[in-house]
Amino acid sequence: MDEVLLRSLTPSVLGILVRRGADFAAAEDAVQDALVEAVRVWPADPPRDAKGWLVTVAWRRFLDATRADTARRRREDLVDEEPAPGPAPAVDDTLQLYFLCAHPSLTPSSAVALTLRAVGGLTTRQIAQAYLVPEATMVQRISRAKRTVSGVRFDQPGDVATVLRVLYLVFNEGYSGDVDLAAEAIRLTRQLAAAIDHPEVAGLLALMLLHHARRAARTASDGSLVPLAEQDRGRWDTKAIAEGVAILQAALARDRLGEFQAQAAIAALHADARTAEETDWVQIVEWYDELARLTDSPVVRLNRAVAVGEADGPRAGLAALSALDNSLPRHTAVAAYLHERDGDLATAARLYAEAAQKAPNLAERDHLTRQAARLNARRGR
Repeated sequence: MDEVLLRSLTPSVLGILVRRGADFAAAEDAVQDALVEAVRVWPADPPRDAKGWLVTVAWRRFLDATRADTARRRREDLVDEEPAPGPAPAVDDTLQLYFLCAHPSLTPSSAVALTLRAVGGLTTRQIAQAYLVPEATMVQRISRAKRTVSGVRFDQPGDVATVLRVLYLVFNEGYSGDVDLAAEAIRLTRQLAAAIDHPEVAGLLALMLLHHARRAARTASDGSLVPLAEQDRGRWDTKAIAEGVAILQAALARDRLGEFQAQAAIAALHADARTAEETDWVQIVEWYDELARLTDSPVVRLNRAVAVGEADGPRAGLAALSALDNSLPRHTAVAAYLHERDGDLATAARLYAEAAQKAPNLAERDHLTRQAARLNARRGR
């Protein structure tokens, strides 16, 4: 079963159902049913036209659900509009669906969660991790969003800011998570940048390109994580870096600073350093100050503490870290790093081991476990 194919076809099938008159919540449920049926049927009897098969099955599931719902009997007229057999039209509805999910009837956080689940293909667990909330909380949020848009006609697309937030989270999950969605997020952001002259759209595209340029160097041959300071910078994609920097410079010149431009500026400073030792940490701290002013995000302040530790010494970093809630994800890992920089190997080893138990994925857990083992070995000499 080609799960990548199924994932890539989902937005188009969903878009076809919405254009044919299905409300989004019902269409999304029908598409999910069709995907389950594909997993069951395709291994023994693969279709010649995968997309057409999914459209037909999803539409029938939608009509079956419609007939069973007495409050929606008016939709019975749609029976005659069942798609004719044959190849489905090659239309990319993905970006349009991102805007439709950002409906004015939804709060921005609910719109983002619904889009990530229905169009982005992320699991509820992955979305909950991105939002730093329990999975049960995210289940309730997505369910409420579906109920809110049930029966709503999607003729009022949402705003750019919400769509950018979704694309950013999809990219982050693809860049560091379980599912490879980074390239798709870049593709859609390029489409958006071509359609909308907006400095924050450009800032997000620059940010994605600058981070994606380092991807080949982020893991070793055994799959283990390689920290930024230890990466082989010769493996970075210099073409992507040059493109990202050029896009960022044009956006910053418009003097309408936003959070994605600020993040891209930090990424550009890392990309500009030929070695880790040449990184301009003082300027990075200044950009984190701007970013904290724009977002007031605890995650931004956590990253700022690392930058302060590099610019002004580990004790200054620990002082900045002490002002933050120690339950914040990766707080313990940052504390371990700063204590190691300060020479307190015993505390650092203990914190690395503690951080490993809290790690959101296997690769990060293994990396933190190795860090703890490395320090314990040094202490035992």
